[in-house]
Parts: sequence; C-alpha cells; structure tokens
Amino acid sequence: MKSCSSEMEIAVPGDRLGNAKEIKSGLGTYTIGGIVYASVVGQKAVSTLEDGTLKVDVVREKRATVLPGVGDLVTARVTKINARYAMLEILFTEGQILRDSFPGMIRARDVRAFDVDTVQIYDSFRPGDIVRAEVLSLGDSKSYYLSTAKNELGVIGANSSAGHSMVPISWNQMQCPVTKRKEMRKVAKISK
Repeated sequence: MKSCSSEMEIAVPGDRLGNAKEIKSGLGTYTIGGIVYASVVGQKAVSTLEDGTLKVDVVREKRATVLPGVGDLVTARVTKINARYAMLEILFTEGQILRDSFPGMIRARDVRAFDVDTVQIYDSFRPGDIVRAEVLSLGDSKSYYLSTAKNELGVIGANSSAGHSMVPISWNQMQCPVTKRKEMRKVAKISK
C-alpha cells in the first residue's frame, strides 16, 4: 500500500471525503448514498491499494496518556475518609488535565510533617474537598500514595456543611463566609 496524500488534512465526523465510486472507505469512515464520510476526528490519509484503487482512512491522533509520577504535584478530590486515610480521585497533574482520573490515598502519617501521631483525618479532609498533594509513590495496585506534608499542600477548595465555599483563616481552619462557622482542615498555604 502506497500513500498518496502529501498534505495533512484534518477530518471531523460528517465530512465528505469522496465519491465511493472513486475511493474506497477505510478505517474511521463510512459510506452512505455513494459518498464516503468521516466517522471520527483525525488526519485524513489517502493511500493506493495494490490493485490501484484509492482508499481513505481517518486516523485518530495518538496522544500519550499522562500518568502521575513520583514527586508530581497533583490536584485531587476527596471521595471518602476513615480514621486511617482519605481516598481521593486525582484529576490534574502538573497543570495537565488527566484523560482518566486515578485513585489516590493520603495516609494519616502523610497529612503533615509534624505531630504525625496526633493527626485526625476527619479534622484534615472531608469528602468533596479539593486537595493539592504530592505523589509519594505508586502505592499498591489500587491507588497512588499522596502527601500534604508541606505548607503549600493541602485543601485548596472546600464547601461548608451549609454548602458555601469556605475561605482559609489559618493553616488548620476554614470558615464559611455566610454562617461564620469554622471547620478544621489541613489548609494549603497559597503563595502570592
């Protein structure tokens, strides 16, 4: 099979690619009423088959899946907590949106760098909190091990029990601006 398409042309679903009498439908295409159409977003590739007929394919861009790595800063949402750890869903890594979310875990000993024996997960995180954390290790087969044991790591967004966005007032407290109720969190120090 020889390629005859020299310029890069992007096709989107529904684009007319040619007459079915002149060109054969290939991958990422379909034929209706004698017309070949694109069925996916991708690069149009026209090639010559061994018998001399032309064939059109629409090839999707192969993007590498971004995976969190050890030492990466990630943004995650707390999904559940218990006395020993918080489970999270990793959404971003180093400013890149992940195509798929990955499970993460912050163990009580990885919440802060001091008084690790007195850490209470419930006083550090709540389900729904948005957390900035560092990847410690790839963990077990179920989740990444994460840490918030630096000043700039911790909760960066949280809703109060009344449902309002809270504002940080110290390293371990956030306050609801409507009800003025304070709640415990391991708050990230945002640099200016």
